[in-house]
Amino acid sequence: MLNCIDDLPLMRAVSGAVSIPVIASSGAANESHFVEVFRKTNVQAALVAGMFYRKEVEIQACKTAMRKSGIPARK
Repeated sequence: MLNCIDDLPLMRAVSGAVSIPVIASSGAANESHFVEVFRKTNVQAALVAGMFYRKEVEIQACKTAMRKSGIPARK
């Protein structure tokens, strides 16, 4: 797990260099960050809590943005 979802070059470098699953965590500020991390890196998962806890972004908004971009998201 890398605690820097907003550092795409680092996410890309690590996820491309290792053969184990990489999880992007921390630093997301909006739903587009989820779409971007999956589109621009090879991470297998992403997580965030702060922006949901503070009610800055709705969970469903992230899932909707991901699905609209062709990225699978749990219901």
